[in-house]
Amino acid sequence: MLHRLVGDLMTSAVVSVRRDTGFKDIAEHLAEHDITAVPVVDDQCRPVGVVSEADLLRKQESQADPGGHLAAAHLLPAERAKAHALTAEGLMTSPAVTARRQWSVVEAARCMARHHVKRLPVVDDAGRLVGIISRSDLLRVFLRRDLTISEEITTDILTRTLGLEPGTVTVQVTDGRVTLNGTVPQEDLIPIAIRLSESVDGVIDVTNHLRPETDTTAGTPRR
Repeated sequence: MLHRLVGDLMTSAVVSVRRDTGFKDIAEHLAEHDITAVPVVDDQCRPVGVVSEADLLRKQESQADPGGHLAAAHLLPAERAKAHALTAEGLMTSPAVTARRQWSVVEAARCMARHHVKRLPVVDDAGRLVGIISRSDLLRVFLRRDLTISEEITTDILTRTLGLEPGTVTVQVTDGRVTLNGTVPQEDLIPIAIRLSESVDGVIDVTNHLRPETDTTAGTPRR
């Protein structure tokens, strides 16, 4: 199976800023390119941090409510420093959490969840910025066509990997939901077929109607 990697899904034309880029310039970059965050890079184009809309909004959050209806916001020292920062150096969240082009979708998704971030700058082996991967990029694997998923399971998993005779198992895919029907030579192939099918990019769920050749009863669906 050919899994989609971060390098296949990332955006290569990355907008970045330097440590000394000013507050207003950063805001203009976000608006002009319709993005919600921008990596901060050093002189070697290595990510050192990320400035997001949330970082910029610290300035508004720290100000008094013009209408006098809200009490002053209680900010931690680090948040207060960001609220008064004028350049990317002081605004950015650092260090930058990065990904590699060879990472799988699973690796990137787990990294985002672990660090509570919505995007990851992608770096090469020298640590230089080469792209950016976002949550929406990762979700693109679920836009794969049902026919493509069906063909991959039938050809790569059932025929090439498990060595099953063509036609012994049928694969039906509807909106990413896979149903396996048919017979396999031995029962221990069933959980393998299910697990491998679940790992195919774009698969949401797998329903099993497989049975071993020695089993002549239809039975109930197994998961």
